[in-house]
Amino acid sequence: MSDLPRKAVTRTAKLAALPLGFAGRATWGLGKRIVGESAEIVGRELQQRTAEQLFKVLGELKGGAMKFGQALSVFESALPEEVAGPYRAALTKLQEAAPPMPTRTVHTVLEERLGADWRDLFEEFEDKPAAAASIGQVHRAVWHDGREVAVKVQYPGAGEALLSDLSQLSRFARLLGPLIPGMDIKPLIAEMRDRVSEELDYALEAEAQAAHAEEFADDPDVVVPAVVHQCDQVLVTEWIDGIPLSEIIADGTPEQRDRAGQLLARFLFSGPARTGLLHADPHPGNFRLLPGDPEDEGDWRLGVLDFGTVDRLPGGLPAPIGISLRMTLDGEAETVYELLCEEGFVKESIELDPDAVLDYLLPIIEPARAESFTFTRSWMRSQAARIADPRSPAYQLGKQLNLPPAYLLIHRVTLSTIGVLCQLGATVRLRDELEDWLPGFATEDEPGLAAEDDEPDFAAEDDEPDFAAEDDEPDFAAEDDEPAEEERAAEA
Repeated sequence: MSDLPRKAVTRTAKLAALPLGFAGRATWGLGKRIVGESAEIVGRELQQRTAEQLFKVLGELKGGAMKFGQALSVFESALPEEVAGPYRAALTKLQEAAPPMPTRTVHTVLEERLGADWRDLFEEFEDKPAAAASIGQVHRAVWHDGREVAVKVQYPGAGEALLSDLSQLSRFARLLGPLIPGMDIKPLIAEMRDRVSEELDYALEAEAQAAHAEEFADDPDVVVPAVVHQCDQVLVTEWIDGIPLSEIIADGTPEQRDRAGQLLARFLFSGPARTGLLHADPHPGNFRLLPGDPEDEGDWRLGVLDFGTVDRLPGGLPAPIGISLRMTLDGEAETVYELLCEEGFVKESIELDPDAVLDYLLPIIEPARAESFTFTRSWMRSQAARIADPRSPAYQLGKQLNLPPAYLLIHRVTLSTIGVLCQLGATVRLRDELEDWLPGFATEDEPGLAAEDDEPDFAAEDDEPDFAAEDDEPDFAAEDDEPAEEERAAEA
C-alpha cells in the first residue's frame, strides 16, 4: 500500500481546494476592507494565507502537485515584490522538504527491491530521511565497502499520483496562472506530464548521472556523485556534503553568490556539449556549494544532483540558438528573423516585422551583451512585466511567436536557470560561458549562413543515442533538501 494520498477523488479534492481557497480568501479580504481595515494589511494577510495553503496542499500531495510547486518556485523572482515575499517563503520550502513516508514503507520497498537481506548491503542505514522529494525520498547510509551513499527510494504509487495530479492541475491552469505573470502554466504542466515515464525510471536516471559523473570526474568546478547501485524504485549514489543553494540564496556572501551563479551558468552550457545531455531540473534544491581548495576560501565547486529528467542533445545545444543570439546582439534583424522562421519559431502563416522581433529579443538577452551582468529580481520582474502587459508591444508580438517542441525543454531550463541566478543576485560573466560552450555563438563556429542554398543542417534530434532503461526508473526525486545540517547533501 502507498502512503501517498492515491485515490483520485482525494487528490482532486485537495487540489480543487486551491482555487476555491483563493476565491474564498478574496471574499474574506473584501469583508475586512468593508469594515475598515487597511488594504495593505488585508492584502499581506491574504497573501500569507494563500502561500501557506499552497505549500500545505502541494507538499502533502508530493507527486505532480509538489513538482509543479517546485517548478513555480524558481520563477518567484518574476513576482512583484509586495506579492513575492509570502510566496517566496512557501515555495522555497517545496525545494527543501516534504512529509516523509513512514519507515515501515521504506523498509518494505527495500526488501522487495533489494531482497530480504537488504541490510547486509549497508554498514549503516539512517531511517530518518535526509531529503524528501516529489516522488521519492533520500536516506543517508554507508555502503558495504565503506562509502557514504545516498539511497533514493521511490514512493509506492508515485506514478499514479504524478499523472493524476498533473491532469487535475491542467484543469486549474487558468486559475493558477496569475501566480507567475507572463508565464503560460498549461504548457509547463503538459510538458511535465509528457515526461512522467522518464521521471519514474531510475535506470534512465542512473545512466544520465553516470554519464555526467564520468565526464566531470576530474573537473575542478563541478562535482557529480557516482552511481553505486540501481534497481527498480531504488537508486544508490555516492553522498556529497555541501551548502544547499537555497541557503546561499537566503544567507550567502556576495562571493558565494557570484561563484554559485558562474558555475551554474557554466554547467548549463557545458553539460550538453560534454555529455550530450541537458540537466532539466535546475531548481536550487538540486545544487550544493562544496569547498574546493582548502587553502583558498573563495574556491567553491558546484555539486549537482538529481538527473531524473534530462534532454538528450547528442550534438550539444542546437547551433541556431548560438547563431541567432549572436546575430541579435549584432543587430542583424533580417538574418535573425529568417533563422527563427526556418526553425519554426515563426509559423508560415504569420508575418512579422524583423525589427520588431529584434526589439522584442534585445532586452531578454541583455546578460549576454555585457562582459559581466548582475542578475536581480528587479530585472526579472521588468522582463516579466514587459511580456505580460497586454498593452505592451512585446506582449502582442510574443503571442504570435511559436515554441517548437524540440526547444520546449531547453527554453524552460534556460528560464529556470535565469530565475535561480536572479534569486542569487549573482554577477556572472555569461558571455564567457556562451563563447566557450554554445555552438554557433563564437564567430568561428558559424557554419556559413551566407550561402543561400547551402544552409547548415541544424537537426540533431534523429541521431539521439539509445539510453536503454535496464529495468528501472529515475525521477525528480532528489530535488529537495534536508531538515538539518547533517542532511546537507546529495539526493542522488
